[in-house]
Amino acid sequence: IGIWYNNFFGAETEAILPYDQYMHRFAAYFQQGNMESNGKYVDRNGHAVDYQTGPIIWGEPGTNGQHAFYQLIHQGTKMVPCDFIAPAITHNPLSDHHQKLLSNFFAQTEALAFGKSREVVEQEYRDQGKDPATLEHVVPFKVFEGNRPTNSILLREITPFSLGALIALYEHKIFTQGAILNIFTFDQWGVELGKQLANRILP
Repeated sequence: IGIWYNNFFGAETEAILPYDQYMHRFAAYFQQGNMESNGKYVDRNGHAVDYQTGPIIWGEPGTNGQHAFYQLIHQGTKMVPCDFIAPAITHNPLSDHHQKLLSNFFAQTEALAFGKSREVVEQEYRDQGKDPATLEHVVPFKVFEGNRPTNSILLREITPFSLGALIALYEHKIFTQGAILNIFTFDQWGVELGKQLANRILP
């Protein structure tokens, strides 16, 4: 599905958004895993490809992302496929904190999928007794188109086993996409040139 979005929908990036602070470096881990593995423009036969290969991978825990870049994902002009990841059981049961975290996990994916139509926004403003002039001015800014692609991955709990299974899932995806793209996933010639030039610059 990543190849589909990258090549046929022009989605050049993918966001990984874990709702667990223990996974705050998960997206960074797969920046290396995906971008270094499939960031190639030459196929296995040594020919330049005429299609998109590795996407740009980025992300943050949802608790940070909601106040940083979710605006662009919801209402921006760029399509950003997102993977939302959360454990059903937390390691830190503080009051109702985890329930609130999970409610945001589900709410964000629902909002991205279904959005909020002009009709719904107008009805909300009428129910609040807003005057027509205010309604007409504000409504365009409150509409969400929806139909923004997401995957929701819900783990029972973050454990060595479940985290390992999740990493294996992503690594298998990277390998499979490399095979479909007909590129060598497990070499990194792109990092060698910089090292060679750095050695030349050193006294």
